Formats: sequence, C-alpha cells, structure tokens
Amino acid sequence: MADVTWGKNGVPVSDRFDDPYFSLENGLDETRHVFLQGNNLPDRFRDGFHVAELGFGTGLNFLATWSAWRDADVPGRFRFTSFEAYPMSAAEIGRALAPFEQLADGAATLTRLWRPGGGRFELSDDVVLEVITGDARVTLPDWAGRADAWYLDGFSPAKNPELWSADLMREVAIHTVECGTFATYTAAGFVRRSLSDAGFSVERVKGFGRKRHMSVGVLQG
Repeated sequence: MADVTWGKNGVPVSDRFDDPYFSLENGLDETRHVFLQGNNLPDRFRDGFHVAELGFGTGLNFLATWSAWRDADVPGRFRFTSFEAYPMSAAEIGRALAPFEQLADGAATLTRLWRPGGGRFELSDDVVLEVITGDARVTLPDWAGRADAWYLDGFSPAKNPELWSADLMREVAIHTVECGTFATYTAAGFVRRSLSDAGFSVERVKGFGRKRHMSVGVLQG
C-alpha cells in the first residue's frame, strides 16, 4: 500500500519516494497539459481507444481522461489500463481528489468501487478501467494488451529510477500500437534516450507550470 503524507496545501506526498503525486500548482491542469495535450487527446479518441499508464496514484489522470472523453461526446467506450505498485486506499483517493470539483461524480464512482488489489472496474457503459498491481517490471511484460497512448507518470526519475529503466521503456514500446504515442512530465536525458532506443521518435516540448520541458513521442513503424 501507499505511504502518504498530506502537505499543508492538501497535496498527497509519497513518503517512500519523497515526491508529490501531482503538481503543487494545479494537478488537473497539469494532467490536461502533459498527458491529454501531450498525446493529442481528445482529438484521437475513437471507440475502443486504449490508454495505458505507469503509476495510477490518485486516479487523477484517469478521471481527467474520462471527463475529456465525455466532453468530446465520442460514441462507444474507451479502455484505461494502469500499472501501480503501491495503491492508495479508497479513503486516500477520495481525499486527494476532493479539491477537483469538476471530477466529483467520477471520483465518487471510483472510490465506491475501488479495490486496492486492483482488477477490472466497470465504472460506466463508456469506460473500462483495469488496474494491475505489482512491480511493472514484472507485470508489464506479461500484459497481453497494446495501448494507443501511454501516460508515463511514475515518481521522479531521480527518486524512482526503476520505473524509468531502459528495459521498462522497451516494454512500453512493445505494448504500443504502431504510431501510438507517449507523454511524460519528465525531460530527463536518460529517459528520452531509452524511449528513443525503444523505437519512439522523441520530442522535448514545453512543460507545465515551472517545468521548462516535458517529453512526447510517437512509435515508429
């Protein structure tokens, strides 16, 4: 389970990695800038679109994506698969998401159905959430899926290097459809090199808030 401390601003911080779960400035705006805009969403949404993520955390990225899907009024449903080693409890998720009133309905559904052990969550007719618990270095290679878009959202590469290893970035590429994409808040050189070596064309672009740069990319055919 996650080891969480709550900052004075209400942002949850991982004791294990000494890193906040989302931006101290505005976590929802960060998610929209880094992961949605970074993967050119919602413009690419279609029935069956599949997002995968390293690091479920509070579920903020998932709920922001679900909200964007509904705002885009796309017919059908999308899938969201997230890999999480240290899941939060339902109470911790609810507390972390409470400031984001725009996501209140989705957050209520998520916390009501949440199981820290992960699994498949049928939250609505338009989305299927799957949370795979355990070390992604073990669980991702065994995953049978391939994603249209990846959210690489582990804790800081300096503090959680295992989730940014070259081997794991190679697995991300293996589990990406042709011309699929990734986005991440980090522009660390070794992460960008690993993703490039794995087959992505990698670009450094403007980051969110005080972060000068982030990284995005497309898997080459």
